[in-house]
Amino acid sequence: MGNVTLGRYIPMDSPIHKMDPRAKIGAMLLMLVAIFFPAGWIGYAVLFAACTVLILSAKLSFRYVWKSLKPMLVMMCFLLIINILVVKTGTVLFSIGSFAVYSDAVLQTAYIVVRLLLMIMVTTTLTATTKPLDMTLGIEDLLQPFGKIGVPYHEIAMLISIALRFIPDLIDETNRILKAQESRGVDMQEGKLKEKIMAILSLIVPLFVSAFQRAEDLANAMEARGYAPGEPRTRYKVLKMRGTDWLLLGFAAGLLVLMIVFAYAL
Repeated sequence: MGNVTLGRYIPMDSPIHKMDPRAKIGAMLLMLVAIFFPAGWIGYAVLFAACTVLILSAKLSFRYVWKSLKPMLVMMCFLLIINILVVKTGTVLFSIGSFAVYSDAVLQTAYIVVRLLLMIMVTTTLTATTKPLDMTLGIEDLLQPFGKIGVPYHEIAMLISIALRFIPDLIDETNRILKAQESRGVDMQEGKLKEKIMAILSLIVPLFVSAFQRAEDLANAMEARGYAPGEPRTRYKVLKMRGTDWLLLGFAAGLLVLMIVFAYAL
């Protein structure tokens, strides 16, 4: 659980940290769209190089990004098994008796893994270089045009920001409860199926109680400070786009166009 880094802000003095959150969110969305285009291995290599440049510009370590990817390894293995059992096209790589493993099964799994890796690199860079408050302001500004049709953009931005903010806290709380239960003799690894289910329940129940208590404390704190959803609010910090912010958006838009070209050229 401690390997999950999504939502954790890493304070550093880097060009990416200083950029406008709207530019970073917009660039992330453009790059996520680009990732889903079937641009082939050349296109994915270009995207990987672009993500590497962003990570190095943000002064983040690849070990930190790898920690975000490690919890997904089980899901990747599961996808490989499912594709091997379902996909029966392409050339036969090897066979065990009457069971054969086809090349398309491995290729489709590789595509999914690469896309997942690129998505994690992009989203981790965003959350690690953007403060939760700046994230809220950026999302709110991007959603503001939808307010003309009655969409509560401020409330949506606040919910997204709170969700991202509390991911690391819930992970830390899970680790704390896990260590407390293990110190009381609860074994999460060994035992029969019924014992494992009871051990998981001993972890989930206090975690939910703690989460609801945190939510209630946060609601009371916001109410005590006069927060009223739907009411007009002023800002202490006003966002302003600079040249580097537009350059980042142009960079992401250029990657999207390039992936579209690669996809239609294949």
